[in-house]
Amino acid sequence: MTAFTFATPVRFADVDHAGIVYYPRYFHLFHLAFEELWRTRIGARAYADLIDRERIGFPAVHAACDFQAPLRFGDTAEIDLGVATIGTKSITFHYRVYRGAEPGDAQGRTLCADGKVVCAVVDLARFVGVPVPDHIRTLIADLVEA
Repeated sequence: MTAFTFATPVRFADVDHAGIVYYPRYFHLFHLAFEELWRTRIGARAYADLIDRERIGFPAVHAACDFQAPLRFGDTAEIDLGVATIGTKSITFHYRVYRGAEPGDAQGRTLCADGKVVCAVVDLARFVGVPVPDHIRTLIADLVEA
């Protein structure tokens, strides 16, 4: 299994008065990585095209996260996205958010958050669950965790 990795700076709007990333913002980071996965793998408007043209959506039906270490304004958040499971009508995405290593840091990345989001696969015209399309299974097959 390989993970898809997306990196982004921690912005001032992401932190709270204590100077660390406000916990709901981790779910926003998860979704940024999710969108970037589609953009990288199938094109710039890929996620919008899935929604607009194929009328397939991935609403979250369950989300959980364990927080390990803080991220601060100016840090680089490196989000590893894997697929914990592909069900019949759902996909469980696994996200690990790391603080990127500083130049010259022999320790490497620090795990800050470990979360999972279960997404139903939905026909948006009827808003009912549908089987995961074969082309989606193929697109993310290399991200499935053992």
